[in-house]
Amino acid sequence: MNITSALSLLEVAKLGGKALSYVFGSDTDSAARGTSTDFAKLLAQRTEGLSLDGRNPALSDPETAYKMMTLINKSDLLFKAQFSELTDMGKRVEQLESLGATLSNIAPETANSNIVAQMGDFVNTYNQWIDRFAPAIANGGVLGNVQAAEVSRHSLESAVRSRFNGAAGGVRGLEDLGISIDPQTHRASFDESRLSGVLSSNKAGVVSAIDEFSANFAKSADLLNAIDNFIPKQLANRSRAIDFIASNLTQLQQEFGRGDVVLPSGQIATALKAYNQALAIR
Repeated sequence: MNITSALSLLEVAKLGGKALSYVFGSDTDSAARGTSTDFAKLLAQRTEGLSLDGRNPALSDPETAYKMMTLINKSDLLFKAQFSELTDMGKRVEQLESLGATLSNIAPETANSNIVAQMGDFVNTYNQWIDRFAPAIANGGVLGNVQAAEVSRHSLESAVRSRFNGAAGGVRGLEDLGISIDPQTHRASFDESRLSGVLSSNKAGVVSAIDEFSANFAKSADLLNAIDNFIPKQLANRSRAIDFIASNLTQLQQEFGRGDVVLPSGQIATALKAYNQALAIR
């Protein structure tokens, strides 16, 4: 293995080491089998120079090398699952950005009931985003310890929590308008009656607060998807790792052995299915 390949493999190992806190299950039901990739099929083939059990007998420690290849096999599946989840996260962040931006259309002449309805729609869509990715971001989830995912949730939540939106108009953020964030679940709650009350007493302040929030929230969401920023950067990292493993599969097997074939389950299986479906469409 040349120096360039060795360094690339080291980067794959570093990336995998951060992400592999997820415990791969041994579920081999039809759903798991259905997500087996071409990579796993390739691993099942005999590689020249290996023993029948897939070890490299030329090495001083074939077992350790075999375990290293098993780690690479797991990393390949995990990187693909994370790529799929981060791609979907980026798309949904973009949708939230668009929805947040539309709140700037609220004007002093907008009917109070319409304002309440629009803010309710925003809260519902925001909570759908939280519910979609909460299991993935949780410890042990497919995106657990993935910086882009954690930063995305924190950034959008901070924009909702900000107490500065509307300060000049006598409003201290969305909380004064009945919208708050649960620190445990990260979901937003909406007290419609509180917003209606503030609309009756200080509609100009409400409109100003929503307008400022709209701009700040949209900006926060846009930054997450900006070139070389959080989501695109980590997508690029995983794409490079996936390409490296695919391009060097035979060489890696000859060096380390075949490694165990990994049949994913749970979140990994679901995300891999989406990854393979997206790949088939291209």
